[in-house]
Amino acid sequence: MSFGVFFAILGAAILHATWNALVKGSSDRLSVMAIFNAGTLVIALAFLPFIEVPPAAVWPHIAASTVIHTGYFLFLILSYRYGDLSHVYPLSRGTAPLIVALLAFVFIGETLSGQALLAVFLISAGIMSMVLVKGAEGIRQPKAIFAALATAAFIASYTMVDGTGARLSTSAHSYILWVNVFNGLPIIIIALIARRGRIQSQFRKLWKVGVLTGGVSLFAYWIVLWAATQAPLAMVAAVRETSMVFAVLIGVFFLKERLDLRRLLSVFVTLSGTVLLKFSR
Repeated sequence: MSFGVFFAILGAAILHATWNALVKGSSDRLSVMAIFNAGTLVIALAFLPFIEVPPAAVWPHIAASTVIHTGYFLFLILSYRYGDLSHVYPLSRGTAPLIVALLAFVFIGETLSGQALLAVFLISAGIMSMVLVKGAEGIRQPKAIFAALATAAFIASYTMVDGTGARLSTSAHSYILWVNVFNGLPIIIIALIARRGRIQSQFRKLWKVGVLTGGVSLFAYWIVLWAATQAPLAMVAAVRETSMVFAVLIGVFFLKERLDLRRLLSVFVTLSGTVLLKFSR
């Protein structure tokens, strides 16, 4: 993995942790998620006239991605209902790279070197250990754990579907814009039905933040899918999930969540795996 790709994914990780913190900090996460997706939709639509339509082979990936992302959004909201950002986020994001590594090997024959595989395990272990330290409230919340693991399965699934879809497309840029036209529509419709009149007031208050966050989310995932055309999917997924480090910092400094020495050790393990992954082949 080149330095350019590596640091691009780290930048995407920071952006991803930021919009997750915004969702967690909201009292009505379904409405906020719908508004953020509406922002992403508007931005994607603005770019469509300037890009080509994906080939026929790519449309099944876009359809599958839409279904998977809807499940991801719903379980992410559910996860944040039951658990703290610094508990739910590490568990869901830490499990995903391991699932991606397995799926990539089984379905597309993508293998990693021993050093790269060790690095992926270190990153995942460091992330997941955030909820396994003694006294972590998240480990005593079965609903939060179930929702977080289900979220991880959706993350791994859309990573595989979108990563292979971007490789099949004429360009990753075309794929990411088209997939974002459809990905947010189901959650927007669900919010309009579930919240009815209430979402209008939320929209009036949050539309500027929605457009900004939608742009941040789109740009972050744009980087990740471009990187998926340049490096193995498991490596891209693992580096992206270092967003956990930034999520923990946001949770501590802005959402007033607790940080102790054991969690700092988890961060160190994660970063060690990240460095090892950068220099693996």
